[in-house]
Amino acid sequence: QVQLVESGGGLVQAGGSLRLSCAASGRTISDSAMGWFRQTPGKEREFVAAISVTGDITNYADSVKGRFTLSRDNAKNMGYLQMNSLKPDDTAVYYCATGPSTARIRLRLINYWGQGTQVTVSS
Repeated sequence: QVQLVESGGGLVQAGGSLRLSCAASGRTISDSAMGWFRQTPGKEREFVAAISVTGDITNYADSVKGRFTLSRDNAKNMGYLQMNSLKPDDTAVYYCATGPSTARIRLRLINYWGQGTQVTVSS
């Protein structure tokens, strides 16, 4: 079993930046693609980004493309989401996840979910 713990969320003004981290434990995640999703009350959980096992392939939702950057460090069993030029619409609980591939993560075929970290962007 894999446990995923997000951190780095908080309150930031529009135009600011945050860096989210996803720490995995229980087993290595170096054989899994990693992704990030976000969710606000009453809405479906939304795909944000995914990265392949080796980090050579990344996919981003159109809403965050050019502003968010996904990376991973397999040696540290960590994933990261750098969020720049934040907008109020980015406000959500952000979840990291693992899956067999980026394609399956985009389809919400997830093996493990983290508990989420709150990101709030003020005007």
